[in-house]
Amino acid sequence: MGYIVTYLNQTNKRKILIIDDDMIFSKQLSEYFVSNGFDVAIENNGSLAIQRIDDEKPDLIMLELNVPGENGLTICKLSRQLYTGPIMMLSHRADELDQVLGLDMGADEYLSKTVSNRLMLARAQALLRRHTHEDVDAVAEKQDRLQFGQLTIDNTMREAWLGDEAIELTSAEFDLLWLLSSHAGEILTREEIFHQLRGIEYDGQDRSVDVRVSRIRPKVGDDPLHPRRIKTVRSKGYLFVADLNHMNAISDMQSSRAQ
Repeated sequence: MGYIVTYLNQTNKRKILIIDDDMIFSKQLSEYFVSNGFDVAIENNGSLAIQRIDDEKPDLIMLELNVPGENGLTICKLSRQLYTGPIMMLSHRADELDQVLGLDMGADEYLSKTVSNRLMLARAQALLRRHTHEDVDAVAEKQDRLQFGQLTIDNTMREAWLGDEAIELTSAEFDLLWLLSSHAGEILTREEIFHQLRGIEYDGQDRSVDVRVSRIRPKVGDDPLHPRRIKTVRSKGYLFVADLNHMNAISDMQSSRAQ
């Protein structure tokens, strides 16, 4: 009798295409990403890069700025005609003009090749999460009104109501509330929130998002001291809870067990 072996997680692996002629660097980076659950392919000839991108449609491209055969900037620009996924440009050069040109040509990230594999992995994962959320946003844009119990949020009118009462929100507060609520059930990091709302990277110091969340909570009927609608997830970000009744039931069950 024969055996059928199924690798359950293999089809769920994200695929990365590394375009770089430095085979030692590429191999080491590839092995690290593979050990963290990715599928990785390497292309060391810039002239073949566009065709590889079109054929393989990777989830993420890691592109050396000075890859031979075709300049990395040119590859980035041309690939944007057929590829909508995230592109991380890599280089040993830290020239600001190179970074600006790379981003102008369509790169989502510009990273020095001297950083650790661990940091490179973290940036790649952040890019993939961001891209996934942007796909969700494209769907959410078609849904202009969201309803969560007594809370109604209308993106077309840019207004919100709690029951029959209109909620007074600043433009920035509404943008943040819509972003969180349209990703209900997902944890959004501060980095993702900053990128979505302001188009910049989070510097680790700006507390404007935290301040706005604290102002929004009482306006949407949340308890500022023990929030259940917009929860802070420690060391991660914020979670908008869609099914508040379910959360209340869990809380009541935990309270009864503690008594």
